[in-house]
Parts: sequence; C-alpha cells; structure tokens
Amino acid sequence: MSIFDRFRVDGRRLLITGGSRGLGREMALAIADAGGDVVLVGRTQETLEQTADDIRQLGRAAETIQADVSKPKECETCFQQAIDQHGPIDILINNAGGRRENIATEDMPLEKWQELMDLNLTSAFLGTKMIGRHMIDRGQGGRIINIASINAFVAGPNIGGRHYETAKAAMVQFTRAVAADWAKHGITVNAICPGGFMTDANIRWSKTHPEIIENFMRNIPMGDYGKPDDLGPLAVYLASEASRYMTGAALVIDGGYTLV
Repeated sequence: MSIFDRFRVDGRRLLITGGSRGLGREMALAIADAGGDVVLVGRTQETLEQTADDIRQLGRAAETIQADVSKPKECETCFQQAIDQHGPIDILINNAGGRRENIATEDMPLEKWQELMDLNLTSAFLGTKMIGRHMIDRGQGGRIINIASINAFVAGPNIGGRHYETAKAAMVQFTRAVAADWAKHGITVNAICPGGFMTDANIRWSKTHPEIIENFMRNIPMGDYGKPDDLGPLAVYLASEASRYMTGAALVIDGGYTLV
C-alpha cells in the first residue's frame, strides 16, 4: 500500500456542520476529493446546494440538510435526519460556530450568551452524542473532528464576545475527555485549532473593525492570514487511516501566532 493510500477515505461518509461556506466548505471539498461522500448541514439552502454541486463534480455523492444548529431542538432534528436518511455516518466534523458578536462581558445579555454558547459548544455536544452513539452501535469505529480555535488558549485582543474563548476552551477539553471514553470503540476524537483565516466572516470584520484584523496579522510570524483551503489537508489526515493512532489531540494551525 502506498503511503498516500492511507489518506484515502473511499466508501466513507462525512457529516459536517457549517459545511457550505468558509473553512467548512474547504474541508468538505477536501474529504470529497479524498474519496468521501458528504452530508452538508447549514443555514442557507443556496450555499448548501452550491457546495453540494461542487462535491458532485468531484464524482462524490452530496446531500444537504438546512438547519440552524444554534437552536438545540433544530440541531437534534438535523442529526437524527442525517442518521435516518443519509447514514451510516463514518466521519463527523463539528464545524459550525463563530464569535459573531463584539459585546463586552459586562454588557453581554444572558440570552445572547446562551445562544452563542449553543452555537459554539452545545451543537458540538449534540453532534458528538448522537453521531457518536450511531458509530458505537455500528461497531466499526469512526472519526470525530471538532473545530475549536487558538482562542481556546489565548484571548483575542481588543475584542468582546468572550463566549467564544469559553466555548472553544471547553471544546478542547470535551474532545480530550470523549477521546478517552471512546478509544475502546475505535472512534478517534480530535480537535483542530485554527488561527486567523480569511473567511467571509473575517472579511466582514476587516471592513467593520479593520484595526483588529490588521493588529492580528502583525503578530503572525508567517506574515499573513491562512487561506481556507489550508485546512483541507489536515481534515483529510484526521478523517483517514493515516491518523489511526492519534486521538485526543488539539492541533494548532495558525502561522505561528501562538508562538509569540
């Protein structure tokens, strides 16, 4: 077997939240290019269909589920739909999330805090719980990849919305704990911790808060933001047999930002 064959995911099916845009889209396309079929979850049907069409052009099957995973009941429904209509699921990427709000802690309404924690943390818990149970019951192992952030380890300077740091730090430890529990089932659970990537959300931030984007970039040793497709190869690695012996890891990809 060639070493490159170990990175193939032929015959496996991915479910990814936030899969139609930004980092989620690029990870979905990368795994499809490595041979996987994909179930995309997102809020906007138009972008879901655009990404699904791009996956089909790679010769892979693509299904879509329109859902807002920041709403726990809707989130549960979409995961159950994926299991019932599009299973079996071999790979789960809990990608949906985002800071969204620049609100200081002293001004953060409780309702907004809970909504954003549901988006960034509860959705990952529900996905891991429901798809993980599906994997355990099948008895064939599986791969779970949680998209955390370098903000699990460092605070974003000069910006509010500390729900984000809180949720991402919790996600890293959740990843480690579940990895310990499920290793016996052949299920690996790992986290990716991206730094600054020029996604649509950060492009919007660059227009409304250019000083934040510029200050952040000055502290990246490699001198620039990452490109969304830089994340694809790492996702393929964690989804494939190449990462068979890795679980509970939190892999930082940030151009060196957390080194200085």
